[in-house]
Amino acid sequence: MTTSADEFHKRLRSLTVWDTELPAFDTAETPDAPLPLFRRWFVEAADAGQPEPHTMSLATVDEDGRPDVRTLMLHDADERGWHFASHATSAKGRQLAARPEAALGFYWAAQGRQIRVRGRVVPGTPQEAYADLHARSTGALASALVGRQSEMLRSYEELVRASEAAWERANAEPDAASGTWTVYVLEPSEVEFFQGDERRRHVRLRYRREGGTWVRELLWP
Repeated sequence: MTTSADEFHKRLRSLTVWDTELPAFDTAETPDAPLPLFRRWFVEAADAGQPEPHTMSLATVDEDGRPDVRTLMLHDADERGWHFASHATSAKGRQLAARPEAALGFYWAAQGRQIRVRGRVVPGTPQEAYADLHARSTGALASALVGRQSEMLRSYEELVRASEAAWERANAEPDAASGTWTVYVLEPSEVEFFQGDERRRHVRLRYRREGGTWVRELLWP
C-alpha cells in the first residue's frame, strides 16, 4: 500500500500543535544555573504523561563537516553535564573522538517544552562505563555485547544469530564487560529552555556560560 502526495499533504496540514492548555513560564523565578531547572522540567514532563521523557536527539559532525543526528537515552544529568553512552566504535563515537562538540535536544509535547544543550563532550572512565552498563537491563547488556554498531549488516538473520548468542552470554555472565562501551558527558556551554504558547508568544530562556558563571538571556521566538 502506498500513500499519495495528496494524502500525505492533507494529513500533514490537518495536524494540530499544542491543542491543550500549556503551563506558564515565569523566567523571573528561574535558578542561577540550568541544571535545577532541567531536573524540574524533566520530572514535570514525566508527571504530565510525556512518553519516554529521557529520550533526546544528539547532534554531532562527521569528518566532512556534515551534521548527523539520532535519538538516544539520557543516562544522567549532574554538575558535570548531561550523560549518555554508546560504543566508541560507533558512528557517533568516532565523530566525537574527532570533533568533541555536540548538541542535545529534548522535546516534551505534553507541555509544549523544548530544551537544547550545547557544549564539549568528554568520555568517562572505564569504571563509569562498566557501572553504567550493569545498572541497566539484561537486554541492554546483550545489545552492548553484540557490538558492531553502525557497521554494515549482511542480513537480518546475521543480527538474530549474534543477538541470541549475546543474550545467552548476558544471562550466563551478568558481569560481562564490553570493551568499547563508553559513557560520554556533554559539558554545557549553552542551555536553552523553550516554553510554547497557544498564541505563539513562546518564551525562550538561554543560559550562556561566561567563565565560571551563567548569564541568562531572553530570546525572540
